[in-house]
Amino acid sequence: MGEVLGGRYELVDPLGEGGAGVVWRAWDHREARYVAAKVMRQADAASLLRFVREQAVRVEHPHVLTPLGWAGEDERVLFTMPIVRGGSAATLVGDHGPLSPTWVAVLLDQLLLALERIHGEGLVHRDVKPANLLLDATGRDYPRMRLADFGIATTLDQPRLTHVSHVVGTVGYAAPETFSPGWDPDPRADLFAAGMTASELLLGERPDTVGDLAVALVRAEAPVQLSALLLDLSSRDPDDRPADAAAARAALHRTGLVGEGTTWDAGEVEVFDQVPPLPPGWDEEGPAGSAGAVVSDDRARENLAAPDAEEAGDVQSPARASGAWAGPALLVLGLALILLATLIAIL
Repeated sequence: MGEVLGGRYELVDPLGEGGAGVVWRAWDHREARYVAAKVMRQADAASLLRFVREQAVRVEHPHVLTPLGWAGEDERVLFTMPIVRGGSAATLVGDHGPLSPTWVAVLLDQLLLALERIHGEGLVHRDVKPANLLLDATGRDYPRMRLADFGIATTLDQPRLTHVSHVVGTVGYAAPETFSPGWDPDPRADLFAAGMTASELLLGERPDTVGDLAVALVRAEAPVQLSALLLDLSSRDPDDRPADAAAARAALHRTGLVGEGTTWDAGEVEVFDQVPPLPPGWDEEGPAGSAGAVVSDDRARENLAAPDAEEAGDVQSPARASGAWAGPALLVLGLALILLATLIAIL
């Protein structure tokens, strides 16, 4: 069977890879379920800090993908999240091309709901983009989107190590003001990214500039009220954007594309199941023939009795295992970095 990390999570097969690490399908022996596990080798402080930040976000909301737990072992750490089977909004556009105004309005409505909750918790996501809008595999039924990847999220009052001169986020979705040295995180930057994201879903490609967006929306014959909202969201001046996600959502509902009295028609668009079949030796109940109860060694079996992550706050290998405290120690180092940032800001 596969490798067991933290005495609990057995790696089954890789689902994808990004700059921050490899995402695996893993079998959670304690909960007897499959989860998505992002596995990272902690080679530098920046990746560790990203890990700590993402783990710190515990926003419970239907349209936010919240981490389930974490584990550390030897030189690696992982955190787990639910498996979202429909790919991302970027995948959807790749499969079907430009989406209809109705599709765009529904996904934008769910994104704004997520941002309203996140901003209400004092957080700024800072990396809203189609690839981070994950979709359940609903076929042609009403879609369900969840905002993921909080690796560079920050609080509104979080001190910074320095006044950086480079953008934090993804170029093309990052608001113009984020390029300015000393920029303080502001929820309206997420609204800019939401506008650019929705525009890309509608047009099938990301406009190079905000000026190009206005022209592209006219050429695409987008509904006037929806176009006006997207242009407001993506305004270069944050003061010209909606005041907050709730105001943007109210404007979206005034378009008549979502909300009371509207009906859902998926058209030819379908959210496919993007997760590959289970590899040999695995079935829906876990390791084939084991009823999901077999762990690879005594150390892992012993750790199954440990408290759940929601109760204990973490998942750790037994202390007697070689390198067992390496993962937690790295996380402690990450927290120390945040504390150092605070002290430097104060001094």
